[in-house]
Amino acid sequence: MIELKAGNFTLPVMRLLGTDLDGLGEELAAKVEAGAGFFQHAPVVIDLSSLPEDSGEVPFPLLVGLMRGHGMIPVGVRGGNPAQHEAAAAMELAVLADPRRSQSRPRTVPRSVPPAATHTGPGRLLTHPIRSGQRVYARGGDLVVMAAVSSGAEILADGHIHVYAPLRGRALAGVKGDATARIFCRDLQAELVSVAGYYRISENIGADLRGRAVQVFLEGRELRMQTL
Repeated sequence: MIELKAGNFTLPVMRLLGTDLDGLGEELAAKVEAGAGFFQHAPVVIDLSSLPEDSGEVPFPLLVGLMRGHGMIPVGVRGGNPAQHEAAAAMELAVLADPRRSQSRPRTVPRSVPPAATHTGPGRLLTHPIRSGQRVYARGGDLVVMAAVSSGAEILADGHIHVYAPLRGRALAGVKGDATARIFCRDLQAELVSVAGYYRISENIGADLRGRAVQVFLEGRELRMQTL
């Protein structure tokens, strides 16, 4: 038996000031560290109301993956335009009423999943180790890393990620929403892996997969991991 009833909760709000998220990882890390554990496992609302009315696409898979990687739990968005609401709903984020906006605005959006993004760029090849605190992003293509990725490092790609050495940091593939992207690594020791915003942290990676060559991919809405 269950009982459903309304409740009043105060949730932390992260206000998005632009859609270019290149520096967001560093900003989030600094604020989470300054918060002394306040944001760990905290449900957070993404506020889009400061974006211009005609602002472009918000890369929600990247944004959600980064927030989860820093311990936050994104639960919904407020503000923004209908296209942004649809993209948020595709990531299973609630679209919340914004009391500062007109009540005539639509409150619900279709929950259709947008087409997978394509990655046609040249990709990026790195032959040196990625050290703790470093963040590397392959825009528009795949990322190939021939050396170790240290704990505390973060690698991201619009397409696939290939790591031919130990992967100890965070790896986020398909950050623009490409659900066909995959992560391949020779030695899985990652803190977090994510494909198109769906993620798994180290505590949820089976012991039988750690230290082995693994591929990470999406099957429907489930993040799967298999040995190679």
